[in-house]
Amino acid sequence: MFVFEKEQIIHNIGGIKIGGNLGEVPTVLAGTIFYGGHKIVEDVRKGIFDKDKARTLLLKQDEMSEMTGNPALVQIFSESKDAMLRYIDFVTDLSNAPFLIDSTEPTVRIEGLRHAEEIGLSDQAIYNSINVSATSEEIEALRELHHECAIVLAFNPQDSTIAGRRAVLDEPVLERNQGLLNLCQDIGVTKPLIDTAVTAMGAGAGSAAAFTLVAKTVYGLPTGSGVHNAPSSWTWLRKYKKTDREAFYAADIASNIIVQMLGADFVLYGPIENANRVFPVVAMADVFVAESGYLEFGIEPDANHPFKKLL
Repeated sequence: MFVFEKEQIIHNIGGIKIGGNLGEVPTVLAGTIFYGGHKIVEDVRKGIFDKDKARTLLLKQDEMSEMTGNPALVQIFSESKDAMLRYIDFVTDLSNAPFLIDSTEPTVRIEGLRHAEEIGLSDQAIYNSINVSATSEEIEALRELHHECAIVLAFNPQDSTIAGRRAVLDEPVLERNQGLLNLCQDIGVTKPLIDTAVTAMGAGAGSAAAFTLVAKTVYGLPTGSGVHNAPSSWTWLRKYKKTDREAFYAADIASNIIVQMLGADFVLYGPIENANRVFPVVAMADVFVAESGYLEFGIEPDANHPFKKLL
């Protein structure tokens, strides 16, 4: 394994640590609930869903987190403002895990963030995401809220290379007059989490994974991604899934290890139903890197690290 020469920043978000050198802090895992097409959702606009099934999913992720030592986040996705508020209230009543506020609509994300502030849970909320397509209205709302933590998406629609991903963080790109990291400083985001913006296989997925190592090396900031999006959208694998469903899940879950070994601090692993599959795999990889970090570089794993809990 390896260590980074640049100091590695660790953010505390809702009581969990994200960041650091390999083997220092456990990899943080985020499962998505209420996502598009999620069968437990009955009405996406009103936010009506099967509460018993949602409760089972949330408690299972918490159980796996407690068992392995890998901290959990809940990625809450919503298509409407009303649904977002209902989802946040439900999730936070059941779980103490920090949560991502996610939607394709910026107004829904902002409304969710305002709600988190109003109910006193702003320290647990992660805005997902600040990106090159952010509107001026969204930026001004974030400036007004002065929220600390957000995912910063290194997606460059014109250039999927490592250089292109760096450019959106560092430089004016498209209609932005400054890089996204400087924008974060201006609007009060003091705990940015870099997302390497995984694109489809054959369209830059490899560069997105490699950018994990580059981002940690250059910025020292907590970095991660939803790497599972690459194999789960892979045309060949989706076809093969009809022949062997377990092979699909194996590739989907195993993809998380690719970015882990490159230094990822967090992984957005996709549907929360996969918690029982992904936590043991990621915990195993954490044990490997922590053992190497401890023996070769003297890096002491965190007290609740899988290296200390599972051996």
